[in-house]
Amino acid sequence: MQLVRGLHNLRPEHRGCVATIGNFDGVHRGHQAILARLRERARELGVPTCVVIFEPQPREYFAPDTAPARLARLRDKIDLLAAEGIDRVLCLAFNQRLSKLSAREFVEAILVKGLGVRHLEVGDDFRFGCDRAGDFAYLVEAGREHGFSVEAARTVEEDGLRVSSTEVRKALAAGDFALAAHLLGRPYQISGRVLHGQKLARQLGTPTANIQLKRRRVPLSGVYLTSAEIDGKVWPGVANIGVRPTVAGDGRPHLEIHLLDFAGDLYGRRLTVDFHQKLREEQRFASLEALKSAIDADIAAARAHWHAQPLTKSLK
Repeated sequence: MQLVRGLHNLRPEHRGCVATIGNFDGVHRGHQAILARLRERARELGVPTCVVIFEPQPREYFAPDTAPARLARLRDKIDLLAAEGIDRVLCLAFNQRLSKLSAREFVEAILVKGLGVRHLEVGDDFRFGCDRAGDFAYLVEAGREHGFSVEAARTVEEDGLRVSSTEVRKALAAGDFALAAHLLGRPYQISGRVLHGQKLARQLGTPTANIQLKRRRVPLSGVYLTSAEIDGKVWPGVANIGVRPTVAGDGRPHLEIHLLDFAGDLYGRRLTVDFHQKLREEQRFASLEALKSAIDADIAAARAHWHAQPLTKSLK
């Protein structure tokens, strides 16, 4: 899959495609259905598929303090789109210049001159352009003018529930990881590189892998039953994700995972953590001794769970 960063990096060979536009946060089963239809239309027309995304996401640009926590980082999103068989991703910097484009300017600069779109697939509630003036009806009209077809992406429902990033976040907030996995089509995961930390957990007798999040906000907080695959083997574990209130920190979310009975050096490696069940909320303890007791209890609970329900690669 080819990643094109910015409109200025589009070349003549990038013209002619079927495209869709959106955040695609989490690349859940609703997104997957859109991408499947995109691939089908691409085969019919004999052109590549292209997904147009924004960085940051529009709500993060306009209201960074109230924008919803991301389900996936940009890198993970791109990896997920590649796994869906998408040929090209155009990642546009969402900035003042882009936000001020009128609906007509957006269509002409990006869809027509930039991509030479032959077919566009978007939700019927899709809004774009300055002040969100552009809508689905306008795209249909613009398509007639510029020679591309427009199709409304059909809503995907599971047991009467609309599959959306919002519903995935609700499931995670409620600790319903089975529902989240059902909506995503895979377990909820967080990926990142293992960095050196304060080594406090090692001093407390429970070494952890400290995973870089690179996010202001995450959709989880607390202690969880987790797993991670390392060199083809799945290791059960227990993880804390949060701001670590017992020790002096930077106020940013951190992910620390203790893999049961694992011995090895993970520094510098990229690790993907699957979340299975919530054990408890993150809390502040009066002393390091109290923190150690809580960690020991969490590990004991994790061992009991994984002993009763052994984790195998087939569960992934």
